[in-house]
Amino acid sequence: MDTIASLFSFITTPVSWVIVQFHSVYGALFGPDTGWAWGLSIVSLVILIRICLIPLFVKQIKATRAMQTLQPEMKKIQERYKNDKQRQSEEMMKLYKDTGTNPLSSCLPILAQSPFFFALYHVLNSIASNDTIGVINTSLLESAQKAHIVGAPLAVKFTDSASKVEALGASLTDVRVVTAIMIVLMSASQFFTQRQLMTKNVDTTVKTPFMQQQKMLMYVFPIMFAVFGINFPVGVLVYWLTTNVWTMGQQMYVIHNNPTPGSKAQASYLERLHKHVTSHGKVSRRRDKVIVKAIVAKGRDRNEFERKFINGLSKAGLAAQADGTVIKSDTTVAVEAEDGTPTTGTPKRQQPKRQSKAQRQSGATKAAEESGQKTSLTKSDEPEDAKPAPAAKKSGAKSGSGTRSKAQSGQRKGPQRPKSPSKK
Repeated sequence: MDTIASLFSFITTPVSWVIVQFHSVYGALFGPDTGWAWGLSIVSLVILIRICLIPLFVKQIKATRAMQTLQPEMKKIQERYKNDKQRQSEEMMKLYKDTGTNPLSSCLPILAQSPFFFALYHVLNSIASNDTIGVINTSLLESAQKAHIVGAPLAVKFTDSASKVEALGASLTDVRVVTAIMIVLMSASQFFTQRQLMTKNVDTTVKTPFMQQQKMLMYVFPIMFAVFGINFPVGVLVYWLTTNVWTMGQQMYVIHNNPTPGSKAQASYLERLHKHVTSHGKVSRRRDKVIVKAIVAKGRDRNEFERKFINGLSKAGLAAQADGTVIKSDTTVAVEAEDGTPTTGTPKRQQPKRQSKAQRQSGATKAAEESGQKTSLTKSDEPEDAKPAPAAKKSGAKSGSGTRSKAQSGQRKGPQRPKSPSKK
């Protein structure tokens, strides 16, 4: 570890200078030799580093969103090569290369703060070894060695001997209890952060190799922290626990306000947004307008939660616009089917009420009486001219009967075509 830390020695001077500046502020409040002064200096160092990494975090979110836009293509590749895992992986890598996306972009914040982590480890290790480093001179070195965080010196480790711990004015039991609690909290916070990402902010409709890697890291990272944590000084444990808590809070904020499309977090977000829009009749926040604008632009490519959101607005008499706003709509309610095709929401036809047997019989009797009355009226009102007249002439009757017999036999009425003369 000393060899690795020495590679980052160029940054130990800036890190030690930042710690000393924070220590001068907190030392005036809590005393220069207290654990509060040195512990809060380390916490403030973490906060300062994470604030500087916010642009990188935003870039990470954008890269993650770019990965989400590739989900339909990934799904097609999975279905096409479902029986050939090697070809499936090759096509996935080709897709990443063609679109310029990187599935390992989520590791950028960890990689960026690694130099600060090793620099801080090197500073605290020098304090434990009674060596000056960076801008920490002899007086500051003595002050840091006297600082105790809940009974544990700033520079001791879980594996240190009892003689070394006693030389710094502490007991071995206190040191191991404090370091063990901090290691457990550090591993638990890392596991909770990764689990929150996998269960709430991932589109589960498409499974990618990257998702499997994230699931594996959810269990590997906490074990790594638990194993290597026993070799970290207390000050480094404070640093890592603080950065884990910051990451967890930052991720909770992103999941709550800008979830991944197709995830459970998006379903919860759109449900909250639907309640707000239907109660106020408009989209208030700019961030919500951006999300509504993106949903409208998708058209038929919307996922299940987005279609449900648009249909809910339509049923409430509202319509989402291309600029992300919502207006009242007086037109016929139009909803989207599961495949994204719009359908008109016509009211369903109501079924007639079921009648009893007596009601059905009385209704049939009345209908028969009415039909009988109509028949009698028709016969009585029939004019005499409509009655058939007697045959005037015998020949006319014969011709008429012949015509009727021919018509009844299936031949056409009217003049018939003359038969062609037979050839002799």
